Amino acid sequence: AVVSTQSTGIQTNLRMAHTVCTGGVFLRSLLSRSMSTEVLFKESARVGLITLDRPKALNALNRPMVTDITEQLTAWRAAPHIQAVCIEGAGAKAFCAGGDVVSITKNVPASAAMDFFYHEFQMNYMIGTYPKTYVALIDGITMGGGVGLSVHGKYRVATERSLYAMPETAIGYFPDVGGSYFLSRLPQPYGMFLGLTGHRLRGADLAHMGIATHYTESDKLDALKQDILGSDSNSILATLNKHSIDLPTPFSLAPHAELIKHCFSAGSVEEILVRLGEDGSEFAEKLITTLSRMSPRSLVITHKLLSLAPGLSYEECFKMEYKAAHEIVASGEFTEGVRALLVDKDNSPQWKPPTLDQVTDAMVEKYFDNEAKEWVPLAE
Repeated sequence: AVVSTQSTGIQTNLRMAHTVCTGGVFLRSLLSRSMSTEVLFKESARVGLITLDRPKALNALNRPMVTDITEQLTAWRAAPHIQAVCIEGAGAKAFCAGGDVVSITKNVPASAAMDFFYHEFQMNYMIGTYPKTYVALIDGITMGGGVGLSVHGKYRVATERSLYAMPETAIGYFPDVGGSYFLSRLPQPYGMFLGLTGHRLRGADLAHMGIATHYTESDKLDALKQDILGSDSNSILATLNKHSIDLPTPFSLAPHAELIKHCFSAGSVEEILVRLGEDGSEFAEKLITTLSRMSPRSLVITHKLLSLAPGLSYEECFKMEYKAAHEIVASGEFTEGVRALLVDKDNSPQWKPPTLDQVTDAMVEKYFDNEAKEWVPLAE
């Protein structure tokens, strides 16, 4: 493949760095206006490549990275020679472990968190409505914001190193980045189960659940990436299928399917806990222990978000999540969760209120009807 030299006409925020040949595919490197080295952009003749390049931070997203990715996706959307986009994470440990939540909660005003979420949600929404083929190579840890960078795209490739979770209820938050939309559309009630417990799925489980569309071995990813970069929109699916292998293990949650269906289809978090207690199995007892560590407020908010989401559009789910984010940031619950688990690491968050029965209807209603500014997608 020969690199295209056609100008997009709007990529004024980028300048060419250098062109190299790798695996027989010519790649042109691009530098963002911010000159950030934490996310890298390259082009082959027909495919744009995004590399999250914070391996020591498990490729966690920060505000400049969100800006750079959004700007580049906007430029590639308008570029006639670019037919597809592929995104990967640097290093062997993580695709993206989530948003850099410490940077938006520690010694900064609440407005910093809301600014991050506003623009992150715009990026997520853009991925989900992108007119060109979008492929995420979700090798390694993929949590929170990393899920938002991948699950909304057309194709997601998992490996034996993939580790998926939406663990937000453990830090006083809720599954955002469009989590209400995609979790509520998984085979139910697995979405409710994953959203409340933060349960981790590994390897082939991502494909069994439908979070990944394809599965391959990690040592084959470089070959797959080179073939993607040499593909066009008409041949990418065939390329992915060629590199995919049969799932090597059965679905790990299959033995617990009936328990999950019975317990997590309940109409409230309290009823879920009652049903788990009545079950009495070792798996049920572990889930009770897990849920007891989560923010009661976050559990109730998450349950309501996922209960309402099936009746909402893609855009409406983001609007709902932004309102909920506004209230939970203002409450201090999110900041306390981040402090306890990620800053001081004492693992002793002081949840307010501390028990489920103290989470009132009036308290919950504020998450869905408050004075947060209206979230809107970026104009195309």
